[in-house]
Amino acid sequence: MPARSSLRVELLCWVLVPLVGLLVINALVARRDAEATAGLITDRTLLASARAMAEQITLSDGTLEAIIPPAALEMFASDEQDRVVYRIVGPDGALVAGWPELASPPAPPQGPEPSYFDTRFRNEEMRAVAIAQPVVSSGGSRTALVIVGQTLRGRAAMTSDLWLHGFLQQALMVAAAAALALFGLHRGLRPLLRLRNEIVGRKPDALAPLAAAQVQTELRPLVEALNDALERVRNQIATHRRFVADASHQLRTPLALLKTQAGVGLRETGIEAKDEALRAIDSAAGTMTRLANQLLTLARAEIGSNVLRKEPVDFGEIARAAVEKLAARAIEKNIDLGFECDGTEVKIMGHLTLLNELVVNLVDNAVRYTPAGGVITMSLDRNGDALHLRIEDNGPGIPAHERDRAFERFHRILGSETEGFGLGLAIVKEIVIAHDGSVRLGEPAEGSGLVVDIDLPASPRDQPT
Repeated sequence: MPARSSLRVELLCWVLVPLVGLLVINALVARRDAEATAGLITDRTLLASARAMAEQITLSDGTLEAIIPPAALEMFASDEQDRVVYRIVGPDGALVAGWPELASPPAPPQGPEPSYFDTRFRNEEMRAVAIAQPVVSSGGSRTALVIVGQTLRGRAAMTSDLWLHGFLQQALMVAAAAALALFGLHRGLRPLLRLRNEIVGRKPDALAPLAAAQVQTELRPLVEALNDALERVRNQIATHRRFVADASHQLRTPLALLKTQAGVGLRETGIEAKDEALRAIDSAAGTMTRLANQLLTLARAEIGSNVLRKEPVDFGEIARAAVEKLAARAIEKNIDLGFECDGTEVKIMGHLTLLNELVVNLVDNAVRYTPAGGVITMSLDRNGDALHLRIEDNGPGIPAHERDRAFERFHRILGSETEGFGLGLAIVKEIVIAHDGSVRLGEPAEGSGLVVDIDLPASPRDQPT
C-alpha cells in the first residue's frame, strides 16, 4: 500500500490545484483579450494616420497633391521601431505618394467606412487600412485611396506587455491565496496536532478517555472512536487482570492441598495408605482441571459480543446434546431430566463452544443441587425474533435476596453443602451478555426450586445453518 502524504500537503493541493487550473484558463483568456486590445489600438492608430494624410490631399491646377504631415507618422513611434509605409492613389489610379508595391485591400472601402486587411510588404507581415477620400474638382466629386500599413512588431510587444501584466497580477493572487491557505491549514490543523501530541505523550498505561468536548465538531467522531477503543482496551486489561487474580486465588488452595497430599503419600509406607493418597491427589487434580476450565470459559465469555466469532448454530441441537451428556449423572441420582421443544426452528448467531457451556452449566447446576428423586425440566421455544430457554427444578432454590448476587463469581449460597466454585451462574450471565441476551432467576409457581429464564436473539427463519 503506497505511503500517504501529510494531511496538510494534501489539503493544500486540493486548494491550489483548482486555483492553478483557473490561473491557466485565465491566462489563455487574458492572452486572447490582450491580442484583441493590441489589435484594436493598432487599427485605431492606422486609421488616425490615414485620415491625417487624407486631410492633406488637395487639387491644384488639376493636379492631385498630398502633403504627408509629420504627426501622421510620429503616432507610430515605439521602442520596437515598426516600419510604416503608405500609398496614396488618385481617382484615376495614378500614384500620388508613397510606395507603389504596397498592396491594395481585397475589397475597396465603401463610403466613409475603413477597410482593414493583413498583407505583406517586402517579406514582412503587416497590418494595413484603406480609406476613400473624396476629391472635389470641376469635373465632379471623385475619391482618392489612402493606404497605411505597419509591421507587427509593436502589436506583438503590446500584446505581450498587456498579457504579462495581467498574468503577473493573477499569479501574485494565487501565491497570496496559497500563503493564506497554508496559514489557515496550520491554524485549522492545530487541534488535530494537539490531539496527536496528547496521545503520543501519554504513558503506555494511561487509558483515560480523551476530552471530546474540547475539539471541533469534525474531530469529535474521531475522539469518540478513540475513546471507544480505549474503553475496550481497558475492559480487556481488566478482564485479564481479573482472570489472573481469580485463577491465582482459587488455585492456591487446591495446589496447597495437592502438595500436602503428595507429602502424606511420600511419608506413608503402606500400599493402602499410598493408594489413598493417590486417590486424593487424583480428586484434587480433577477439581483443579474443572476450575481451570471454568475460569477459561469465563474469561472467553468476558471478551464481549464484538470480538467473539459467531456463526449460525442450531440451539436446539446444543440443548439436546447437553441433556444427553448429563443424563447419566441424573440417572445416578434418580432425577427425572426432561427436554421439551415444540420442533420450531431455533437457530441463533452465536459461538458454538460458549453456547454449549451455557446449557451444560445450567443443567449441571440443576443436577448438582436437585436432591435425589427430583425433577428437572428444560424447555426451548421461539417467540418472534427471540429464543426462550427455561430450566426448572425442584431443588432448594435461591432466596429472592440472594438472586442478584448469585451471578457474582465465586459467590456461594450460605448453607449449601454441594461442592462447587460459585462460577456456574457467573459463566452463564457472561455468555448471555456476550450474545446480547438476558437471564433471570425465579421460582416455580408451586413448591420450592429454581427457574432460570434466558432470552436470546434468534436468526431469521430463512437463514441456513
